Amino acid sequence: MHDPSRHLRPRAAAGAGSQRITEAELFFDLVYVFAVTQLSHLVLDDLSLAGLARAGFLLVVVWWAWIYTAWMTNWFDPASPRVRAVLGGVMLASLLVAASLPGAFDQNGLLFAGAYVALQVGRNVAATSLLAQDHRLRDVFERLVLWSVASGVLWLAGAAVDPDQRLLLWIPALAIELVAPFAGYWLPGRGRARTTDYDIEGGHFAERCHLFVLIALGESIVVAGATAAAGGLSFTATLALVVAFLETLALWWLYFGTPAERSRKAVAESDDPGRVARDAYTYAHLLIVGGIIAMAAGNELLIAHPSDPQHGVGTAIVLGGPALFLLGVDLFQWRATGRFSVGRLLVAGLIVALLPLAPHIAVLALAAIVTAILAALARWELRAAASSRPIVANP
Repeated sequence: MHDPSRHLRPRAAAGAGSQRITEAELFFDLVYVFAVTQLSHLVLDDLSLAGLARAGFLLVVVWWAWIYTAWMTNWFDPASPRVRAVLGGVMLASLLVAASLPGAFDQNGLLFAGAYVALQVGRNVAATSLLAQDHRLRDVFERLVLWSVASGVLWLAGAAVDPDQRLLLWIPALAIELVAPFAGYWLPGRGRARTTDYDIEGGHFAERCHLFVLIALGESIVVAGATAAAGGLSFTATLALVVAFLETLALWWLYFGTPAERSRKAVAESDDPGRVARDAYTYAHLLIVGGIIAMAAGNELLIAHPSDPQHGVGTAIVLGGPALFLLGVDLFQWRATGRFSVGRLLVAGLIVALLPLAPHIAVLALAAIVTAILAALARWELRAAASSRPIVANP
């Protein structure tokens, strides 16, 4: 008879540092490099409000699949062959979800929904089976199974109806999943789970989310470089590539310069790391990743048509991506540390205020202005951190 505890990560003693991120977790993340690329292409393939909304909807699905697996590997040890087998199955299902994204609202609806439900339900059932009946996490995963089955029924039913009516069932399905953590995975007769029941190792969880941000930023560089190489490296295209890189570098600096480290320390030292992991990482990081993907799509427009003004949704992603990123970073840091940055909020508003100017200047000039603003903010934050000035305390 096997010992269920051998599938769980041993918890380090207080002050001993966070758990190591394993090669199995990094290998799993490779599928999501593809998924993020698919999402940025979806934005460009349909530059309309409806297309942007569909891409945003699918982004939430992709993020939810990844973040729930990050929760699982915070508890379960990938060194266990059974846990690795579960990760392999989840990775395959994730690949099918990513591959079916372009046709999710058309011919690939059943594959998309089926793979996603298999991923969510299958992972939760497998995790439950790896736990002893009396283990404190058993209750958490039993709740996850029932909530994922409830949403799964709607996902599969939506895939079976006409594509034009699919969202009528898929929006409630996704809403169930988004509400579940705040509802404490409530069940009749069992009440709500508390975030203190989750026993999260905060440092490891923070590092996992930091790596996903790196995936998204790296994808933006790959897309920019590939677009420039395919279109021919003229002087203007090369200049556009430089601007796109500098914008990506500024976002990297604004995330990893101060907020990421402060928040990692906050979740690692928190009395309730489960709450911080839920609010600051599970929810707030969705805005950060969405902003990066929008920026990546905007950079592809920049490099492909640097001398042309952008209009409508094109302008919205060029300006909205960085603004959404800044709002996400501020929300993330506030939920993790109780601090927010007035500077980031003001800069986000300043970028949005460029909307009336956008149709009248080349997108290269517009992107250069945005990049200069972001670089100035990054420099200001670097100087503020060096002089140990507090940003703003949340009252």
